[in-house]
Amino acid sequence: MTTSAIPPATRRPLPILSAEQSASMNPELLDPVAYRKSGISLNHIVGCPLDCGYCVRHLFQNFDMKVPRALMSDAEAVQRLVDHPLFRPHTTPIQVFNRATDPMLPTVKPHTFRVLQLLNDRGLTNHVLIITRWRVDAEDCAVLNSFTNLRLTILVTHSGIDDPRIEPVDSNIAATSLRTLYERAENYRTLLYWRPIVPGLNDSDAHLARARELSRHAHATVFTGLFFKDEIAAYYEGHGLPIPYDDTARRKVMPEIGEHRILAAFHEPSNSEAPWGPLFRKTSCGVAYVYGEADYNGHYGIRELCDICPLGQLQLCKDAWVKPDLTVVTARAQELGATGPVEIGERAIIVEGLDGPTRNYLQQLFGYQCHDRHSPHLYRQHGRAPIGWPAENGTA
Repeated sequence: MTTSAIPPATRRPLPILSAEQSASMNPELLDPVAYRKSGISLNHIVGCPLDCGYCVRHLFQNFDMKVPRALMSDAEAVQRLVDHPLFRPHTTPIQVFNRATDPMLPTVKPHTFRVLQLLNDRGLTNHVLIITRWRVDAEDCAVLNSFTNLRLTILVTHSGIDDPRIEPVDSNIAATSLRTLYERAENYRTLLYWRPIVPGLNDSDAHLARARELSRHAHATVFTGLFFKDEIAAYYEGHGLPIPYDDTARRKVMPEIGEHRILAAFHEPSNSEAPWGPLFRKTSCGVAYVYGEADYNGHYGIRELCDICPLGQLQLCKDAWVKPDLTVVTARAQELGATGPVEIGERAIIVEGLDGPTRNYLQQLFGYQCHDRHSPHLYRQHGRAPIGWPAENGTA
């Protein structure tokens, strides 16, 4: 696949799916607006040819949809986003095309830029996250720099996986895009999104050294493991791919020994100059850092996450982190459908009866973590599966 020389603004928009075509899709994909961990997500373009074996598209049963198609116009999709009951102007983080396609594919890119333009023209200053592993050139950077209202972050996914059965896309494409974006950044920021890290697949000393070098070409680095759910495991098994873990999990798998090796590679360099960029465990932490802001997900309450953060960022988050009023939180949680008592501990708001998106909304509303009483986060394993971690007492 090559990028056409035709300027993105002159490309024809993707055709809109017919009602008959839409009827065969997973109903979850037909609603272009959904609340996810890092904010509200806009996904009215569906389909991707990149064939990454671990892609979240497996979870929506549309992995075989290779040609991108539009569910509606960009203008209608943006209107639905800003009309969403959980959207707050200037505050709610926004993700664009992070569930069903890559936003920088040649046929998708004009829609990405149009969405950004529509949001920017409204004067919105929300964080906007664009996640890509595809080609980004100098012309694209000029367009991205033109959005002066939005707090725009481009997260470049790079894994270094060289097994083409799992990731057919050459990781050098992402590495080149990262450097290009970083060199030309003015009104946006660039993160190295180092993922998914899988033991025995892309965690060798050479892989760690490669990621460490790439971190010099980003404003920050975020690392994470594999989202190994049942649907992805079934794809691996059905295609004869090496199974990385004996079990699946509802949270991402990042074994303890792997994390220790990563932190050692970044924080114990062989020379005193330590040129490696800042490293974060959580996406929102990295995004907040590059804009000089406190983490909007309130991760400061989970102190063991913060032990790798720059001291200046740690102080920012500490100053902004305030335990919310129980009466106020309870009223808002109950309006959203919470059942049972609401608690506020030193680490998080604890609720029950609310789904993940609603809990994510609450934690971004109050800047304080919000957890489900029946799915607690274990100490030192926040947001991670227990695979590869010894059992420990205490929950977070």
